[in-house]
Amino acid sequence: MDDEIATHLGRLLDNNNYVKKGLETEANRRTKLNVLLTQQKLPERHWSDKDIMWLIEYLSSMDYNNMYSKLQIGLGEREGRIYSSLVNQRHYGFAHGIGRSGNITEVQPKAAGSSIIYKLTNKLITDSLRVAGLSKNAAKASLLFPMATGMTISLCLRALAQQSPNAKYVIWPRIDQKSCFKAILTAGLTPVIIENVIIGDEITTNISEIVNKIHELRPENVLCIYTTTSCFAPRVPDKLVAVAALCKEYKIAHLINNAYGVQSKRCLGLISDACAKGRVDYFIQSTDKNYLVPVGGAIVASPNILSITAIGKLYPGRASFSPILDMFITLLSMGKVGFIKLLEERINHFNQIKLQITQISKIYPISLLNTKNNDISLAISLKNVVDKHVLKNLSQNPGSEKIYKTPDWIGPMLFHRNISGARSVFPGKTLEIDGYSFKNWCQHINNFYPNKENDLNNTVSTIIDINTLESVPYVNIAVALGFNNEDIEVFTSRFSKVLESVVGN
Repeated sequence: MDDEIATHLGRLLDNNNYVKKGLETEANRRTKLNVLLTQQKLPERHWSDKDIMWLIEYLSSMDYNNMYSKLQIGLGEREGRIYSSLVNQRHYGFAHGIGRSGNITEVQPKAAGSSIIYKLTNKLITDSLRVAGLSKNAAKASLLFPMATGMTISLCLRALAQQSPNAKYVIWPRIDQKSCFKAILTAGLTPVIIENVIIGDEITTNISEIVNKIHELRPENVLCIYTTTSCFAPRVPDKLVAVAALCKEYKIAHLINNAYGVQSKRCLGLISDACAKGRVDYFIQSTDKNYLVPVGGAIVASPNILSITAIGKLYPGRASFSPILDMFITLLSMGKVGFIKLLEERINHFNQIKLQITQISKIYPISLLNTKNNDISLAISLKNVVDKHVLKNLSQNPGSEKIYKTPDWIGPMLFHRNISGARSVFPGKTLEIDGYSFKNWCQHINNFYPNKENDLNNTVSTIIDINTLESVPYVNIAVALGFNNEDIEVFTSRFSKVLESVVGN
C-alpha cells in the first residue's frame, strides 16, 4: 500500500502506529515478493495459502480481461471472456493462456500477469532441478510445456529434426512404456529398437549394439539416440555417460526421457555426468510425477540455453495456462525446505519397503531382485511362487470352499484390495504397436532371466541357450514422491494376504 493511503488511514484512526501495525501483513508479503522477483529461486520457506492467493489475485488483475475499466472493449476473436463463474474461479480469472502464435515464451500483451507467472515459474523450476541434484551445467535452462511427457518428447524430436532434416532414425534402447515409443512415431520418425542386455538381475543398455547400429545406418542418418532414466525394475537407467560419449563422437543428438527421475539422485547424477562428459541436447521430466500436481505438464531442460530457445519457438499457437499455474502455486507451497524434505522422505521410504519385502520373503517364496542401479522401482521375483504353487481344490480339501488362486492373479488381487500401481509381470504377452512387435511386453527384453552366474559379463550371450529358458515373472512396485509410512504398512499387510491366498503358508 502506498504511503499516501497509509497516511490517510492514520488520520482516520488518529493513530499512525495502529495503522503501521495493521499493515505489517501486506508489508511482509511485498518483502517476500521482492525477494522472489530478485532471486528468481525457490523461496527458502514455503508460502502460506493466503500469501499465495494474494499474489495470484495481484497478478491476475494485470491481465486485460480482469481490469476494471469500463472503457475497455475487446473486438478480437479471443478476449478472455469466460461464461461460467465456476470456470472463472477455477482459473482465478486467467483466461488468455501464455505465449503468442509463434513462440510459447513470447510475452502476451493482453496477459501481463500470466506472462510474469510463466517466466517466473520456469526460473523456479530450473532452481528446483538444481536443488534436487542436477549440476548447474546440466540445468542451465528449462521450459514448462502444457503437455504431458509423451507429446513433449515428440516436440523435442521435431526440434531436433529441424536441425537435421535428412536424418530419420531414432536409436532407442527398449523400454516397455507405450507413450515413450509412440512419441517417435508421432514425430514422423523411424524407431530403431535396441534389445537390452542382462547383467546380474538388472536389464540394462546394450552399448555394443548401439555402436553397430550407428555404423550400419551411418551417423548422418541417425537423428538421435533416445535414452531413458526412470523406469520399472528390473530395468535400470540407461548408461547415459557411455551414450553421451557416443553422441559426441559421432555428432548425433541425445534425448533423455527423465519422466520421474527428478526424485532420483541416481538419475540426476547420470544426467549431470552425461552433460559434463558427452552430448545431451534435451532431457524431459513430468510435472505430476515429480512435483505432485495434476497431469498435464512436462519440463524440457538442457545444458544449452539456445536449445531451449529453439524449442520454445517451435510450439504452435498459444498454450494453456493451467499446468503453469499449478506448478507456480505448488513450488511456492513447498519452498526449498519442503521440496528437499519430500525428496529425503522418499529415499527413506524406499529403503524401508525393501526391508519389509525382505521380511516377507522369510515367510513366502518370493525374493527381491538386486537392482541397485534403480532407486525408485523394485522388482519382486515370483519364480519360486510359480514353481511351488499347488492348486488346492475341493477334492484335496474335503469340506473346504477355499480355492487358491494362480500366481498371475497377484496383480489384479492387489488392485481389488485398493493397491494401485503394483504390476504383476508374467511372460508370454506380445504387443504390437504400429507394426512393431514387442515380445514379453512389460519385461523390457525378449526374455528376462537373471544372469547371476555371469555378473561381470556384458551380454546375454553368456547364458547358454537363453532362448530355451523360461522368462522370470515378478511383481513391480515404485516408491515415488508422496509415498508415506502408512502406505508401506498397508502394502506389506495386503501383499502378505495375497501371497497367502496363492501359496498358503
